[in-house]
Amino acid sequence: MTGFAIPRVSVPASLVLSDGDRRLGEIYVMERVPHHTGSETPLEMLNRPEGFFPFRPTGNGTILLVTKARTITLSVPRNSADEDPARLSAAKRVGITITLANDTDITGWATLELPEFHSRLLDYLNASLDLFFAVTTADEIHFVNRAHVLYARPED
Repeated sequence: MTGFAIPRVSVPASLVLSDGDRRLGEIYVMERVPHHTGSETPLEMLNRPEGFFPFRPTGNGTILLVTKARTITLSVPRNSADEDPARLSAAKRVGITITLANDTDITGWATLELPEFHSRLLDYLNASLDLFFAVTTADEIHFVNRAHVLYARPED
């Protein structure tokens, strides 16, 4: 090792892979990013171009390098203190139920930051080429892999 490393922050998370098991542990995000204050968000980490991310299961010192392609969801505790009130006031919140390929549903809301005339749930789901998108519930934020979604239903 040369002694050079990018500082990381651990975030408690639960991981569901295509094998169906839910694993508790932690992920690691960059301590700082150039495009906003604070640390990288889990969504930003998941949508980076690299195909794998580090995950440390609870009670196990071994870090697993998990493939994003086989990740169905990655969920983190919701902390409303971290939410930017200015961004939320400009966004539209839409109720949604996602049915996943592993036959589970996630019901919550999506926060749409889209132009006024393109702010439907369909626009949100199609707005980006990013692999993951967020669905928020009262307790958690679920980062959902688009490739594992069977369908989405608006709840409004």
